[in-house]
Amino acid sequence: MDDDEHLDPDESGYAPVDHTAQRLALLTLEEAHDLLRLLLTVAQQEGPMSPEADRLAKEIAARIPSEN
Repeated sequence: MDDDEHLDPDESGYAPVDHTAQRLALLTLEEAHDLLRLLLTVAQQEGPMSPEADRLAKEIAARIPSEN
């Protein structure tokens, strides 16, 4: 079991999740850039998730246009 498998999103201290809201099947470009920034921040930290965050950041960066 992963360390975070036991986490309940409603108990995590984050904003409550609306389980009835309809979500887009794809991320918006703005959401993709937000996620990329988050992954790059995690990748730069020393920690067990750094390599995976780096890998995912590279995958997302290759699939979205740059912000410039």
